[in-house]
Order: sequence, then structure tokens, then C-alpha cells
Amino acid sequence: MEFDKTYTAVVFIDPQNDVLSEDGANWEAVGASVTENRTVENMARIFEAAKGAGYEVFISPHYFYPTDNGWRMNGPLEANELETHTFARAGQLDLTGFRNSGADWLDRFKPYIEDGRTVVASPHKVFGPETNDLVLQLRKRKIQGIILGGMLANMCVESHMRHLIEEGFEVAMVRDATAGPRHPVWGDGYQAAIVNYRFFAHAVLSTDEVVDLMH
Repeated sequence: MEFDKTYTAVVFIDPQNDVLSEDGANWEAVGASVTENRTVENMARIFEAAKGAGYEVFISPHYFYPTDNGWRMNGPLEANELETHTFARAGQLDLTGFRNSGADWLDRFKPYIEDGRTVVASPHKVFGPETNDLVLQLRKRKIQGIILGGMLANMCVESHMRHLIEEGFEVAMVRDATAGPRHPVWGDGYQAAIVNYRFFAHAVLSTDEVVDLMH
């Protein structure tokens, strides 16, 4: 996979406090993986490299609104997110309490995301981009190649990878710009994701490799 800023873009999934901050609702499950991978630092390096080299950057966020509590069927992770108020917002058009909440961007990323150039897609409501406008935003800019990272490795990130590949995009996964949960019974979500990335993605790269290729 070749990197060319005319048709390659960075896509980050859920760069939000609830999955990347020590104060986030999911830190107990993901903190060890985030720390070991230096996920925050590596995402910041890719943000900086992308902005410096002129690559477009897209964010696919996760938000839940009060009306989503009316869902009558949920998988175990969906149920947990709603119970813990992960990515919770006051409403679709209501930003009351949003700033510095679990649903807000990690502070370190705000200068990159809020620069007026980053494309923030509508929220994905479960795991993949089938429920938001990310693919449309990419197609409208004639993007063909994607550098993909963010949270969580084996859920939203892997779901985005699979769907984007099915849509005909080339996808390079950044293996240390993501992280996953660890569960005492279910296992290590990050390691499960890495196995699947190697089977499906067009490339599985480190942040060092990605930054070098972007220059």
C-alpha cells in the first residue's frame, strides 16, 4: 500500500476521554493496553505528521443520547456502555456538560481535531461505520487509502476496518495507535484484533513506520 496525500487519509475512531483518559469510564478495562502501546502518544504523533504533511484527517466518534436508552436489545458491550454512560451526551443538538466529559476529545488531541480542517463524521451507533456518514465523507474527497487507528482495537476499530475493506478501500492498520480491553474470562481484545488485522488489512504497521511513510 502506497501513501499519497492526494488519496490517502488518516481515520481515527473514538479519540475520546472514556476510552483514553485515566478518568474515563473504561480505563479499568483498557488502561493497561493503552499504556503499554503508548496509544495516546502514538496517535498524537500521527495527528502531527498528518497535519504537517497535508494529509486529510477524519474522526468517527461514538455518542449515545438519552433516547438511546430506549433500545430493547443490546449486545453485552452495548449494554455496558449504556449502563456506565460511556460516550454519553445530553442530546443530539445539546452540548450541555459535553466539554471535558467522557464523550469529549482527549485534551491532547483537541488542537488537531478542532483546527477547522479535520472532518468529524456523524456518530457510529454500534461499532462500525454503517450507521454514520464516514464512507460518504471519504468518497466525496476521493480518498482510496486509509491509515486507521483509535479505540477499541477489537470492536469499533476492527469493525471499521472490515467495513471499509468491503467498501473497496485500502486499509493500513497502525498496531500501536490502538488498544483493547482485557477481560478475565473473554481474554485480551487487543491481541485478538492484531491477529485479525494481519488476516484482513493491506498493511499492519507501527507508528514509526507510518510517520516515515507520510513524509
